[in-house]
Amino acid sequence: MTPPATGTLTRSASIVPLVALIALILVWGRGLPPAVEIVVVLLLAGAVLAAVHHAEVVAHRVGEPFGSLILAVAVTIIEVGLIITLMISGGPGTASLARDTVFAAVMITCNGIAGLSLLVCALHRGVAVFNAEGTGAALTTVITLATLSLVLPAFTTSRPGPQFSGAQLAFAAVTSLVLYVLFVFVQSVRHRDYFVPVRGAGRRDTAEPDPDEHAASPTARAALFSLLLLVVALVAVVGLAKVESKTIEQVVAGAGLPHTVVGVVIALLILLPETIAAVRNARRDRAQISLNLALGSAMASIGLTIPAIAIASIWLEGPLLLGLGSTQVVLLALTAVVGVLTVMPGRATVLQATVHLTICSAYLFLAANP
Repeated sequence: MTPPATGTLTRSASIVPLVALIALILVWGRGLPPAVEIVVVLLLAGAVLAAVHHAEVVAHRVGEPFGSLILAVAVTIIEVGLIITLMISGGPGTASLARDTVFAAVMITCNGIAGLSLLVCALHRGVAVFNAEGTGAALTTVITLATLSLVLPAFTTSRPGPQFSGAQLAFAAVTSLVLYVLFVFVQSVRHRDYFVPVRGAGRRDTAEPDPDEHAASPTARAALFSLLLLVVALVAVVGLAKVESKTIEQVVAGAGLPHTVVGVVIALLILLPETIAAVRNARRDRAQISLNLALGSAMASIGLTIPAIAIASIWLEGPLLLGLGSTQVVLLALTAVVGVLTVMPGRATVLQATVHLTICSAYLFLAANP
């Protein structure tokens, strides 16, 4: 894992989450002038960067593959809390917020983060090398979860519109949670060697030593301190994002964009820590860790969000729209096919990376121009 930073970055990463949390308490539930809005956005960005730093410290302590799970699960829990909070306080436009956010997370992680990571690795080493067995298992689970939870509601007939009946939603929630927990067991216990970085042929300078490989591991006390600050930073991120959510909705509506763009903005914001962490690992020729973060985030987004939304739907008013539209189904199918072809060889070039980034760009463009 990436060794923890020291010096100014460490001090800033220790201070910013606490400042952001204090700011959250001060601005919660209040109307904000433009100058304060700018400060809140800056603190939000700082809390995101601090979350990345502290997640890397903890991950470096526990090692792979556990390290890649930490940020994915933590950020997804925050994502679930943000979705439920907005659905409780929102209007009719929030009926599809869970679907829009989860699908955005899947497309951004499987195409945006994965494609960017592969591109950075390929530009640096000529080819990105990873473990096809572990990455393939992760991609298979993501595709299955997305199909069962987001595609099937558009084709079932028990309820009008793209929504599950109560029994169908319960089935989707249970199967999502079971698949996610089973994958975590396989990744961290049964076949953990499938999810650690590999040293393969085909790179330009495989003999180059890895400066981080023998970096000293943080102490247990330092890791615990970073874990606490990671929680504080993530709480600050989701809280400040909630503060800015009304502004985001107003900007989206003022620009004449569809309400689904709100889900995209939320997903982009929540996934920013994982994006930064994945790119950092890619720059160090750790394509496997970057893919663990990307696919693990997509899997956690579905496997944890759907069960939580299913439980929350007991007291949430209005319909819960989970089924994807035809354009979204096509993009998901394209992602599945291209993802399988990318993963099978266990190596990728600039071309495969660019294809994934193109699909992500197409999704973002069509979200704004359906």
